[in-house]
Amino acid sequence: MKNIVAKRILRDFWLSYPDSEETLKTWYKVAMRADWKNANDVKNQYRNASIVGGNRIVFNVCGNKYRLIVKFNYEMQWCWIRFIGTHSEYDRVDAHNI
Repeated sequence: MKNIVAKRILRDFWLSYPDSEETLKTWYKVAMRADWKNANDVKNQYRNASIVGGNRIVFNVCGNKYRLIVKFNYEMQWCWIRFIGTHSEYDRVDAHNI
């Protein structure tokens, strides 16, 4: 991906939940270098990720303790961080529309 919008959201999250820092930094580095053309490309690299529609993918962070929702524009090679939170916070959002 050429551009990841809202990296600050990740940074703010790992400052509040330090156990997520390394996982989120690694995800960010991988995503920045990736040349994903579609959701299946992402799924091939992150087997535990869930494709939820609307070009959104949910990533498990720290063994599913946290959830990260990212919206992709594969053609432009952009992705937007739409949500990061605990599993219980994730249960209260609509992953398809956030």
